[in-house]
Amino acid sequence: MIIACTDGSLYASSVYHHAAWAASRQSAPIHVLHVIERHEHPSERDLSGTIGFDASAELLAELALADETHARVARLRGQAILDDAMRQLRAATTDESPDISATQRHGSLVDAVDELADDTSLIVIGKRGEHADFARGHLGSNLERVVRSVPVPVLVASREFRTPDRFLIAFDGGASARKAVHYLTTEPLLRGAECHLLAVGKADGELARQLETAADSLRAAGFSVTADLLPGDADDIIAREVKEREIHLLVMGAYGHTRVRQLILGSTTTTLLRTCTVPVLLFR
Repeated sequence: MIIACTDGSLYASSVYHHAAWAASRQSAPIHVLHVIERHEHPSERDLSGTIGFDASAELLAELALADETHARVARLRGQAILDDAMRQLRAATTDESPDISATQRHGSLVDAVDELADDTSLIVIGKRGEHADFARGHLGSNLERVVRSVPVPVLVASREFRTPDRFLIAFDGGASARKAVHYLTTEPLLRGAECHLLAVGKADGELARQLETAADSLRAAGFSVTADLLPGDADDIIAREVKEREIHLLVMGAYGHTRVRQLILGSTTTTLLRTCTVPVLLFR
């Protein structure tokens, strides 16, 4: 099953098209998920304690009614988002399209995804959500939490969909990168696409050996592969290669360092998600 996470933002249509493409490649059903998070529905609290014991019963009743109305609007908006998602997915798929279902849940997107993870092969989510600051390049608030919490690959959709005929694997020799290579050699998602394998580091040593092993595995699976080991800063080199090679999809491991180390050194994952305009397939 492929989960398409939606909040009705500008990325929603792209999420649906990426999900439809992945479903057609993997012959998998699509499940559209919309979550009304806690800040979107009324909290279950004692309003009299919040505004004081002297508040009139009429005011408390009006506040309760406002909460109820807000919750109803959130549910109706969510249903409208799901209806639109179903319409777009049916239009984006063929007569032989996979099963498409939809669910609206309350609570946390991460919790909802976790509950469905056992039956899920891929999660598709927008790079930025409804509340992201586009001017400052902020990512969606749920994106990192979802990627960190699930064991399955996460496809982060860009603003517009295009069929990925060329992809680049950012390879660092780590467990996540090796997992990405194994996935691509055993799953049909990108079969037939042109593969560029890129490592950033010294031209000798263990990384060079691991890069060649990965390239051999991909070639054995039928991919046309170019493999490069380049010196420099990983963030800059990967972003440059994606642009110069006109890459359609970036594949990489996600959040390879601890959160404490990221506070000091930053995160290649976050930087590339923010700066690259192509979709990113992440492995944890």
